Amino acid sequence: MSSAKILVVDDEPQIRRMLRTTLTGSGYQVADARSGEDGLEKFREFLPDLVIMDLNMPGMGGLNACREIRIGSDVPIIILTVRNAESEKVEALDAGADDYVSKPFGMQELLARIRAALRRAPTSPEGGPHSFVSKDLEIDFDNRRVRVKNKNVRLTPKEFQILRYLISQEGKPVPHRQLLQAVWGPDYGDESDYLRVFINHLRKKIEPNPAKPQYIVTEPWIGYRFVLPAPDRAD
Repeated sequence: MSSAKILVVDDEPQIRRMLRTTLTGSGYQVADARSGEDGLEKFREFLPDLVIMDLNMPGMGGLNACREIRIGSDVPIIILTVRNAESEKVEALDAGADDYVSKPFGMQELLARIRAALRRAPTSPEGGPHSFVSKDLEIDFDNRRVRVKNKNVRLTPKEFQILRYLISQEGKPVPHRQLLQAVWGPDYGDESDYLRVFINHLRKKIEPNPAKPQYIVTEPWIGYRFVLPAPDRAD
């Protein structure tokens, strides 16, 4: 993925210059923008494989720009923020971000997170199911299609990867660290807030009653478990 296209959206010229120099030197194609509005325009023109977005910018901020991108695209988005409050970082994930990095940041950390975000896990795990059918939920792993009550449901890549991994471990409690490393990569493990956000999104999309989930249940202090309502079975 070293030839991937990356869009950098930040109102600080020195940040844009630094990222352009480093990312270009790492083999990426880079475009940049200085505001959310400019970033959306560049996004449509450049069609990036990944977006690095500052949270605080004049005019349209990173959260709103992130939401606009998410309306029609699943491209990975990494948020840059000087904010340290967990609630604000969760807000970024809720807006559609895949990851966030706090300023000041080390370039090696950012490069590692870029590689992790660009790394697409295979659609169907080796030796795992190719499809899943249970009551009102149907999943085609090979074609990345999900249907709930005979209606197509759009999942982001991260949501799909989380769901696929949980189903591959059906009936087993999956610890937070194990799930994070399976989806985000080996450098992750302590970001349990990521999982809370994405699990909530998944439940809203696939559960008959998200407040009382029947598929993705919480294992207190451990993680999550995918449960099949009897008598349905996976393929």
